[in-house]
Amino acid sequence: MKITITPAASKWFHEDMGVTTGNGVRFYGKTYGKTPVHHGFSIGVARDDEPHRPIASTETDGVNYYVNDRDEWFFKGYDLTVDYDAENDGPKYEYIENHE
Repeated sequence: MKITITPAASKWFHEDMGVTTGNGVRFYGKTYGKTPVHHGFSIGVARDDEPHRPIASTETDGVNYYVNDRDEWFFKGYDLTVDYDAENDGPKYEYIENHE
């Protein structure tokens, strides 16, 4: 699994979530909602500076973005691109099929 954070998304995380160099952001699967690849589940995001057995991570502008092993079920078979959605003033997520 690969995680990509666009510059616009990074700016949003810094400005709206208040993350700074050395902080962490965790992506996870949660019940309720839907995504293009899961019905009944949606993506969650949390400020979390202590990764627990990450299966994927990337550092962008000094912040570590990651997914822990316990959320592998949600992201299995997909790479994640996080961009900024100006219309909703928040992140938008693109799930890109991979064949790992």
